[in-house]
Amino acid sequence: MKQTAEIPATMHVGAQRARHHNRRADVVRWLRKTHGWFGLWGAALGLMFGFSGIWLNHRAVLKLPPVAQQRSNAQISLPDSLPANPEAVARWLQQELEMDRPPSIRVERARPVPWVPRSRGDAGKPLMQPEHWTFRFGGPHSSVMVDAWAGNKSVSVHRLDNGVIGTLMNLHKGVGMSAAWILLIDTLAGSLIFLSLSGVILWVQTNRRRTVGTTILIVSVVALLALALPRI
Repeated sequence: MKQTAEIPATMHVGAQRARHHNRRADVVRWLRKTHGWFGLWGAALGLMFGFSGIWLNHRAVLKLPPVAQQRSNAQISLPDSLPANPEAVARWLQQELEMDRPPSIRVERARPVPWVPRSRGDAGKPLMQPEHWTFRFGGPHSSVMVDAWAGNKSVSVHRLDNGVIGTLMNLHKGVGMSAAWILLIDTLAGSLIFLSLSGVILWVQTNRRRTVGTTILIVSVVALLALALPRI
């Protein structure tokens, strides 16, 4: 009777271990497939960010050639019939400069001039600096910045045309990009987080040399903190 009672218990323990092993194998297979799909999604963007990141980090040390840029400055007269508000100026500039998208507008309100003392002859009123309007057009390949002061009859136009490397750098930094591009980069950032975590989990689940892997992970984290924290 004792032997017959032990056999079902052993079989039960073996069945539990088999189910646990099957669940673990299923998780590993799912992680491998998902890890691969996420890596494929971010492959092209990862290459672009890797190349531009190396260029940005080592352009001074490795004496890389300077980024090709063409700059131009001009003055444009405003029509007398144009309303004196930034929205109207932005619409006129978009038509005049033949831009396909409206600009981003930055408005600095009028304020007292800090380097001039209060005037005693005008009831003590300070000398006021007029509103300053800044308009930005374009994207990573070329950009146009327009400076305008409220009440002036002309504006200053500064145009910058980038080469291939400059365009890649602006893409890397998101300069002049739309909200859709920012959301796309957010998906890449999320993919990198998942790839990092899933890579660690896969290594732990499929490699028996866990002590070596744990040591490498701890050393990398310590090195990251030691280099990053003093700069923050």
